[in-house]
Amino acid sequence: MFDIREDDLSGAPTRALLAIHLAGMQAESPPESVFALDLSGLQRPDICVWTAWDGDEIAGVVALRDLGGGQGELKSMRTHPDHLRRGVAAALLRHIIGQARQRGMTRLSLETGSGAAFDPALTLYRRHGFGNGEAFGDYRASAFNQFLHLGL
Repeated sequence: MFDIREDDLSGAPTRALLAIHLAGMQAESPPESVFALDLSGLQRPDICVWTAWDGDEIAGVVALRDLGGGQGELKSMRTHPDHLRRGVAAALLRHIIGQARQRGMTRLSLETGSGAAFDPALTLYRRHGFGNGEAFGDYRASAFNQFLHLGL
């Protein structure tokens, strides 16, 4: 249904969607709890980004960070507002789980927030087997953020 491909972050549609993502995270999260990466943060060598396309329209974005030791982190997952409730996020999540397995990762983790703005994403993650767990990497637990993990 969607064409999911690795993205070098050079295209205007990808950059615009990432700007929407960052603005949304800043609007829905306390300043000290915004861990969304900007464009330069996503261009690190330990991060790979994929975008979903519906024809020539960008439908979504997701990134996978290799934390080493068989651990991966899901970053920057966002569906374009024009493509909500069409299965974009589920397709991207299935893709990144597959990519993590192909890369030999044994656990995929993510950090997200709390509240109504985050409920749809949390429902999606849990439907795909993610469960709540401890903070990981450089994150510190707070009353706002949540950590989910999926054994691969």
